[in-house]
Amino acid sequence: MALIAVIALSVVGTVLVLRPESNSDAGGGDNGGGNPPTSATSQNGKSEFASANDTGPVNVITEDPTCAAWTRVGREYADKLASVGWDKSDNSIPASAWTAEYRTMYETVRSAMNRIADQVAPLAKQTPHRVSRELYQQFIAYTKTFSSKIPAYVPDDRKFAVVSDAIGNGLNNICSAISFGSIQPVAPSLDLPEAPSGLAAISDGEPSTLFVGTPTPACDAWAMKITEFDTKIAEWLALDPQIPAADWTPEQRRVNEDVLPVMTENAAALMAIGRQSRNPVFEDIATLASQYRRAFVVAAPTYTVADNYLSEAAAFLSKTINLACSAAGQ
Repeated sequence: MALIAVIALSVVGTVLVLRPESNSDAGGGDNGGGNPPTSATSQNGKSEFASANDTGPVNVITEDPTCAAWTRVGREYADKLASVGWDKSDNSIPASAWTAEYRTMYETVRSAMNRIADQVAPLAKQTPHRVSRELYQQFIAYTKTFSSKIPAYVPDDRKFAVVSDAIGNGLNNICSAISFGSIQPVAPSLDLPEAPSGLAAISDGEPSTLFVGTPTPACDAWAMKITEFDTKIAEWLALDPQIPAADWTPEQRRVNEDVLPVMTENAAALMAIGRQSRNPVFEDIATLASQYRRAFVVAAPTYTVADNYLSEAAAFLSKTINLACSAAGQ
């Protein structure tokens, strides 16, 4: 069985990365060193959200009972978009210039986006993890924002679609790291981050608010750090992630060893920018990205192919913030 299946879904060429179904998606368990999962009915009073009592530090996620459902609805969504050629469409064509074929395609995409947003809403209530709730809700917010712009689509609107894709891919890799067992062995080795500097209010209504509404100084700092990081790890990015550590050549081992201090420094920088953002959701996603990057550093000396999910989770969470900043103010 292939480790991952890559299904193109976005108008701008990003991909939804899905992993095979796994029995390990189904259970409870711990949440990687943060607050223990809570029950909405037994501990959260009248709250509909199982994560209402998760108010402590954000950490990697070693189990989430919503992963199986997320994978199912994500596959259905990706299949629907692929069926109309969404990944091959020209996103530079505004609605005013659509052919009948393009208008039908966009109408199908809009329907699929509204459907998955509705399907994800219960997952935001069921996950025991605050940051998973925030990711689900932001996936809904950015997906519905793009969907609402489809009737009068202009090329800049695609920025909201790519944020939605980045969040979806972040969730996919988090769930894959659970399913393939790459996160559980390294989670105990990670230091727990500081408690969050603030918490976003839990809304029982539709999560329509985008977490980055306008560009901020934190956005500028984030973009600069991401660009710097990508430059420093270019040699590492050129390596084949399908080669485990046991099969590395001496040169491949050198590249992998040299990149670890760079990743450690970047993880610290991302966490610091998140805390300086004065935005609780920005901070939570930044902290989670940082922790997955640290998790990869721990796993790297004995790297297996499944450990790539740790790196990819960090990458897509980082992209989520960068792309959200780019979309801000549109």
